[in-house]
Amino acid sequence: MPHRRNGALPKIRVLQVEDSALDAELMLDELAADGIVYEARLVDNEADYLAALDAFEPHIILSDLSMPGFSGRRALELLRARDSDTPFIFVSAALGEEAAVQALRDGATDYILKQNPARLASAVRRALAEVAAERARRHAEAELMRAQRFESLALLAGGLSHDLRNLLQPLLLAGESLQDYKDDPRLARLGALVRDCGRRGLQMVQSMLSFARGAQRAERIKLGALLEALQLLLQGSVPSTVDMQIHAVDAELIFEGNQTELQQSLLNLCLNALQAMPEGGRLTIDSAIVDLDADFFAVDEDAQPGRYLRITVADTGVGMDQATLDRLFEPFFTTKPDGTGLGLLSCKRIIDNHHGVMRAESQPGQGTRFHLYLPLEQPVEGAIEGESGTENLYGNAERVLVVVEEGALLSLLIDALDSYGYQPAGSQSGASALQWIEANGLPELVILDADMYLLTGVRTLAALIERGYRGAVLLLTRPEAPPDPAELPPLEHLYLIDKPVSARALLRDVRRALTETRTRP
Repeated sequence: MPHRRNGALPKIRVLQVEDSALDAELMLDELAADGIVYEARLVDNEADYLAALDAFEPHIILSDLSMPGFSGRRALELLRARDSDTPFIFVSAALGEEAAVQALRDGATDYILKQNPARLASAVRRALAEVAAERARRHAEAELMRAQRFESLALLAGGLSHDLRNLLQPLLLAGESLQDYKDDPRLARLGALVRDCGRRGLQMVQSMLSFARGAQRAERIKLGALLEALQLLLQGSVPSTVDMQIHAVDAELIFEGNQTELQQSLLNLCLNALQAMPEGGRLTIDSAIVDLDADFFAVDEDAQPGRYLRITVADTGVGMDQATLDRLFEPFFTTKPDGTGLGLLSCKRIIDNHHGVMRAESQPGQGTRFHLYLPLEQPVEGAIEGESGTENLYGNAERVLVVVEEGALLSLLIDALDSYGYQPAGSQSGASALQWIEANGLPELVILDADMYLLTGVRTLAALIERGYRGAVLLLTRPEAPPDPAELPPLEHLYLIDKPVSARALLRDVRRALTETRTRP
């Protein structure tokens, strides 16, 4: 029996355990007189009571103490066996002080005498407020623990990333070196395999580190790398009964955004999709380039007509009706028993911050499709830096000093430089690099690892400048932990190179740095 009246509380569901319809109506009149908006259901036996707990999902229970064949104490016992939160108030004509105290010990929230019902409305309001406060407290504690776990994960990932990079980086360089043996197809194939394994391992390290730490800056994102990182994050979550398909319309497509936030949004949508397919199905992450005109956007959407990247997350799960779709992005609205109602709202805000649009399509029994529209700059194609096969990467016997602590990486870098016509020399510490300069003079270019332990790259660089070095320096840095600009010594030809490096990219940077050093006054 629904009843509506203006009040501060949202509409509540009241389950009454009572064998007197008149008494039940009198209690509801007290709620109505206080402006509480409610929907009520009346039961007087155990079977109906259990059915109502499941189907009606009450916010509060008002129960008489004793009824023929059933009792309030039994109703309380059944409730607390499954739920410790839902308020339970005894409403009885005969409840002595001793019985009232025992009821509270058993888990009752409050008790009201039928002959004094005026206190019922305030008791209901207080009970609901206390439950809301307790749930908010538990949610805040859970979020704090979650944040602490992520902080610990970030610290662990940061500590491991340096060592893992050093272990995997040689695979990338060794693979490229083996591919140079064009006369031996077996070595070339082995080189491609080693290089790809190195790249995949480095991408996994970077994806997990980025996801754990959370990037805060806008960056140029490659679509293929974004979707590959998503696939790596999902590998352990997709059951064998779900067929996952990921398609990049153009793996080299570049767009502006925050990769960590977009990974978070896509991961959230994919996990929701998996939960919507408990019996299995198909999860599809697709992409396309679309042109959107002004008519596509709603009045409250902060977006402009133009060319967009559309990423679609589609499932073949249970789907949603229109009423659910209409409330999909409301704060705290959820269809999951353990959901917070904030996941989709967070996804939408991330897309809004990218000046994009998020849309949802669904029908019961026909799955769900979420479309993320992200604006593209012109032109839409092109990698960050192409690797032209006709460019000249060869040196002219320039002396290059390579300062890297990791022996395997140092050896591979020297081999790559030597095979392309440079005269490389290697040092595994800043101190030995300074000794080499004292014995052999200043080189024409220095490749320097910023992450050395004893004498850091920045301190080594400062010592080189003190000894009169003014040539080019390629400082190899981790993109998630670049050196503080205030700590870098003044040097005109200083180039920060993100690790991991490939041989061809490094040779290109070496050639560019030497050319610019010679052409600038």
